[in-house]
Amino acid sequence: MEDRAEDRVPPGRGELDDLTLARARAGDEQALTALVDRYQRRVYALVTRMLVGRPQQVEDLAQEVFVKVLVGLPRFDPRGPAKLSSWILTVATRACLDVLKAKRPQTQEVPDSLPATSDPEGETAHRQMGRRVEAAMAELSEDMRAVIVLRAYHDFDYDEIAAALGIEVGTVKSRLGRARLALKEVLEGEP
Repeated sequence: MEDRAEDRVPPGRGELDDLTLARARAGDEQALTALVDRYQRRVYALVTRMLVGRPQQVEDLAQEVFVKVLVGLPRFDPRGPAKLSSWILTVATRACLDVLKAKRPQTQEVPDSLPATSDPEGETAHRQMGRRVEAAMAELSEDMRAVIVLRAYHDFDYDEIAAALGIEVGTVKSRLGRARLALKEVLEGEP
């Protein structure tokens, strides 16, 4: 059987194996640790992108997400429609939306989160573009930001986004279109 590129999953990026998931659902401490280790980078990335302008809240909310995940894990149905990663990122998305809807930030700090390059001028331009994109993302409504983060950064399909946010697929498509247009307008309007 030929190994295709789309069948290969980078280490730590795939789903938790069935045995480890079953052990985690039963409360096994090592399995729970494996679950957190497997998904923590994705949760942290989602929370960071959703809470742009609120870096002081990212760590606490990411931890809060895992508390919710671990408490709710026995109720997760591995035979259900959602993959474990989709379910976990849905929990994270909803937690972020709760925080965002509770109170708007008073100041907006844009973290310097882009990788360094060997070209200083290119690195500066790359950082500036990153800051512009993050600032533009901060201007989006929470609902539009959620669909674009789930689609662009976490590769959710329309059905997964709809399930995660509790909205119709048509609403996902329209929000995604409006979010992309808003980002484009902001980025084209800046120097």
